[in-house]
Amino acid sequence: MDGLAIGGSGTVVAPLNFLEPMVEKPFSYNYEPPPGTPLRNTREETHQVEIYDARSAANQISLDREGFILRNAPTAASDLYDEAQIVAIYYPECEKLIAQATGATRVLAFDHIVRNPARSTSGNKIKLPAGRVHNDYTAASAPQRVRDLMGDEAEDLLKRRYAEINVWRPIRGPLLSSPLALCDARTLLPDNLIASELRYPDRTGEIYGVTYNPRQRWYYFPKMTADECILIRCFDSAREGAARFSAHGAFDDPNTPAAAPPRESIEVRALVFF
Repeated sequence: MDGLAIGGSGTVVAPLNFLEPMVEKPFSYNYEPPPGTPLRNTREETHQVEIYDARSAANQISLDREGFILRNAPTAASDLYDEAQIVAIYYPECEKLIAQATGATRVLAFDHIVRNPARSTSGNKIKLPAGRVHNDYTAASAPQRVRDLMGDEAEDLLKRRYAEINVWRPIRGPLLSSPLALCDARTLLPDNLIASELRYPDRTGEIYGVTYNPRQRWYYFPKMTADECILIRCFDSAREGAARFSAHGAFDDPNTPAAAPPRESIEVRALVFF
């Protein structure tokens, strides 16, 4: 699909925050770092990027090619801030949605993040929108997550194709603030994916920071409703025939009204086995 051919009236030029190229391995702490150690060793560089309105071509976009798709999928959960409802109702819905979209034989939703700037404090789990372009898994952390979660089954499961897919949904709509920019996986070059450590008290995870390349092509779905969600393929073990990695990040839409409410969203992470 030629991105230049699908831009609609919602296509915008907006700033995206990329990782500034660096020599040492990037890291950031998700807790108070040791004395004398910075919270992170990275710097950002912001580029004005054309972000195409993908709604007009939503039916042409595929997980295997671009690495993301839009789905209409209302949820039966009445409160997506309620941990019990998220796990009991929303996780199974996400698992079913992913299985239908991919043909997977098994899907395990295992983690989620709720984002709302108005409700995010140091005392709760609600987070701010992620304003840096990134991808949630690397070639190293993707199989490690399977080992972390699947116990004795892990090594056997890793012998076959598996993936890690996120389901991203507005909690309230239409979403006007901090929409999600998504990179066409075909335009994401390996040299622009930088393995970056996320340091926790009990473990060290790894994601990809993303450096800027003018060849990258970016999309978004304007004014998403709470009945819509995006499936993002963050990793696929298949080395041919499927988008293996992707990239995404929140951005400031210049068309956002001044009185727009803050973004409320939820993302669920899932292991996907074929």
